[in-house]
Parts: sequence; C-alpha cells; structure tokens
Amino acid sequence: MDALYITEPGQTALRSIDEPRPGPNEVLLKTRLIGFCGTDLSTFRGKNPLVNYPRIPGHEIAATILETGSDVPSNVSSGVNVTVYPNTCCGVCASCRRGRLNACKFNQTMGVQRDGALARYFVAQWDKIVKPPDSMSLRELALVEPLAVGFHAVARGRVAVEDAVAVIGCGMVGLGAIAGAAARGAAVIAIDLDDTKLDLAKRAGARYVVNSRSMNVHQTLEQLTNGFGPDVVIEAVGTPDTYRLAVDEVAHTGRVVYIGWAKDAVNFETKHFVHKELDILGSRNYLNEFPAVIEMLSKKAFPVEETISRTVPLKEAGTALQAWCDNPQAFTKILVDLDA
Repeated sequence: MDALYITEPGQTALRSIDEPRPGPNEVLLKTRLIGFCGTDLSTFRGKNPLVNYPRIPGHEIAATILETGSDVPSNVSSGVNVTVYPNTCCGVCASCRRGRLNACKFNQTMGVQRDGALARYFVAQWDKIVKPPDSMSLRELALVEPLAVGFHAVARGRVAVEDAVAVIGCGMVGLGAIAGAAARGAAVIAIDLDDTKLDLAKRAGARYVVNSRSMNVHQTLEQLTNGFGPDVVIEAVGTPDTYRLAVDEVAHTGRVVYIGWAKDAVNFETKHFVHKELDILGSRNYLNEFPAVIEMLSKKAFPVEETISRTVPLKEAGTALQAWCDNPQAFTKILVDLDA
C-alpha cells in the first residue's frame, strides 16, 4: 500500500509499505481523511526538533474500523467511523504522575516521534479510539483533534463567562480556542492579519475581530476592554512578535496561554511578568477535550466547510503541503482524502 513520507526538509514521496496487522489489543483502521497540521508544516520546513526523517505524517484522523484484535472489547466493532487520540504516555514521569498525560515527557505522537496515519491502513490501540455520534460527518471527525488543542488552551486559561479573551491567530487551532472560549460564554476578540480568517473567527464565535495589519491592536483592545486589556490572551501563532504581544496586552493579573511554538528566541520585557503579576501558561495537546469538541460539532456550531481550504487525494498530498509552505496565509485546513 502507498504511504506519504516527508523524506527530508522540503521533500515528500509516496512509498509502498506493507499492510499492517492488528495485535491483540489493537484495531486495524482504514484511513478516510487526514488533516495536515502545523506540526506537519514545521516538519516539512525542517523546523520541528522532535521529528526524525523519513516520517509518515498524519494525526488529525477520520477512519473506519476494519478489524479488531483478539483482546479488544466486544463493544468495539468493525464498520464504525472513529477518530484517534494520537499521543502516548509513559505513566511514570512527573507529568503523568500529576495526571497531565498530555505533557508526558516521553510522549510519542503519530506523525512526529512515530509514523502517522497518512497511508491506506494503520493500526492503533483500541483504547485510543473515539467513536462520535452517527450523525457526524468524516470531515467533522477529521477536525476534532486540532480543535481540541484550542479547547485545551481555553481550559488552561481558566476561561470564565465574565472574561474578555483575545485569541492571536485564526488558524485551525486558534479557531478551536475561539470556539472553546465562546462556548464558555466569554467575550472573544480574534486577532489576525487576514480578513478571510477573521470572518471565519466570527462564525466560530468571536464577538469582535481585529485586523493587526490595518488596525492598531493596542488601541482597539483598550477600547474593547474599557482600558484594562483582555483577561486572557491565547497565542496561537508562534512568532517572537506575537509572544511579546500577548504579554504586552493582557490585563493586570491576567493569564497568557501559549500554544504556538516560536522557532526563534524571544526577548521579553520581563517587568510585565512581575508588575502585572501574570500567569504565564503553556498548553500542549489536550486531556479530555475530545467529547466537548464532538458535542460542539454535533450542534453544527462551527463553520466546518468554510474552514476546509482544500481536499486532495493521496497522490497530491505532497504538492498540497508544498503549496501551504509557499503561501501559508492562503490555507486554514488541508484534508487528504484516502478514498479519492
């Protein structure tokens, strides 16, 4: 069967690999749709320090169970559409002992530290399988994982109904943070430099939008928050400028949540950390956010079709990844259709 490999920075190839067989506690899955993630783009650009080459990407998954191993519970049956938790945890490191399995020191994420699902078939542990309501489409299912990253950032920021929440970056993960904060009743302010993405942000639940290219971000945030600044700022871009912007604009005693991973060193005006007495929080992956995302998607409360910028067959996946690399602002989500 064919699988897409990122063979080295800037290079992809389709390679033939053996079809997998499920072990006793595993299920064999037919890949239906895979979303390209920002992590995949970083791997393609050679800026992901966690990956070794060659690597099969793919951890934003919509799949169908084909076969179950001998020790898989009987309520896990073939023919069912599912998504997959793509991460592992060791159970013994400091993070795991605290119950924060999402930040396991020895985590192995599909498509990063181990091969992902961008092949015709793959296997997964049965307890990593998540079955949605029958009414969910495959396209919705493929968005659960990236949206859950944003939902987890909202949880890390302890977002509440009385909060003003600024989300910097309206890519897929940022849209998840917007939807998650809006679901908690917060007043969400979306910040991006692209009006098309800001329109998506409004449809995902943003109450206000700020175009950082054409508007003065500081003045606008002050106007929207009565001069105090946002109670929570969620950074979902990963550049030195947006890292500093989050600290500069958050209210005194506010919370800053970083999802984006700045690839270059960041110089902070550290007096803000102390003078404002800020909570500076990292946010990695997700814990139990999949059910909340599935519930939100089941209510048709998210602009799924408008979010999907392009859908391509497996043979065009490498070309689509190159196009995203060349013009990142032109895409929100690229899906690879393994049925095409």
